[in-house]
Amino acid sequence: MTATTNGIACPYERMALLASETPRAQEAYQTLLAQRDWVPLESADVVVVLGGDGFMLQTLHGMLDAGRVIPAYGMNLGTVGFLMNRFDRRANIANRLAKADGKRIAPLRMEAVTQSGERHSLCAINEVSLLRETRQTAKIEVTVGDRVRIEELVGDGVLVATPAGSTAYNLSANGPILPLDSELLALTPISPFRPRRWRGAILPDRMPITLRVLDPGKRPVAAVADQKELRDIAEVSLTIARDTELELLFDPGQSLEERIVSEQFVVE
Repeated sequence: MTATTNGIACPYERMALLASETPRAQEAYQTLLAQRDWVPLESADVVVVLGGDGFMLQTLHGMLDAGRVIPAYGMNLGTVGFLMNRFDRRANIANRLAKADGKRIAPLRMEAVTQSGERHSLCAINEVSLLRETRQTAKIEVTVGDRVRIEELVGDGVLVATPAGSTAYNLSANGPILPLDSELLALTPISPFRPRRWRGAILPDRMPITLRVLDPGKRPVAAVADQKELRDIAEVSLTIARDTELELLFDPGQSLEERIVSEQFVVE
């Protein structure tokens, strides 16, 4: 059954409300709690997320881990709020959801092997990073498709970012901003020492990427998929998880695609 508010049909009847532990988010949670009858996340068909980008990523990963993904509408009570909408305590949630536009994004799937032979499979919505664990620089072999493209990348590490994550750590590492519907990935070195002039690559997301750690005994490397870290990595393989798409909801004119475009014209 579709709920109707002020003549606007809302496609979601069962709504869940989640908030981060920050005081601002908890205050907003109490404000919105009285608006309607909320349901647990497990039985909802949409979730309203109060907090910042980090809490939104935590919520999305929780749904991926549980094997049940529903649309997520974020309201920013954090810092940047790139994945979020503006918070307005006076706004009617059903009205905002009725007008919201959905954008589907596919995460990266990382298949990782540790030096001890353990295998792990993790998803990343923003990026997968390989980072040196000690003061010694990392040495990493980079394979794209079926060819070794860089025999030995020396530096602090390397990351692979999705379009949704291209304005996060990737941008800080001087990587490119990618349009959301570009079907591209950014392969970006982190403080590279060799090859000195290599600044990264923009790749079709259909091409698999393999990153193999060289000299791991002396130069151990960790792999981080968004907020989850694995230590002492031997190799990671990366592909797009097209079977596990996520849907983010945005107010009209405030889509993630528009934010990615706008970010390229920010001068500070």
